[in-house]
Amino acid sequence: GIPVSGVVATTSSPEGVDYIIPGNDDAIRAIQLYMGSMADAVIRGRNNVAGGTVEFAAEETQAAAE
Repeated sequence: GIPVSGVVATTSSPEGVDYIIPGNDDAIRAIQLYMGSMADAVIRGRNNVAGGTVEFAAEETQAAAE
């Protein structure tokens, strides 16, 4: 029941992908573009939630280890 989004090349089957991102999934520049866009969205989301003070589990774990 979890929606799946993914980069789908024209040479692959989109079966099982609910939200298709058409593109070249094996080119370094394309992957950098996708990951950069996702990172920007995460940063914007963090800044919009609780004034940007939301801590994620990975940060909490790292802080506890230090």
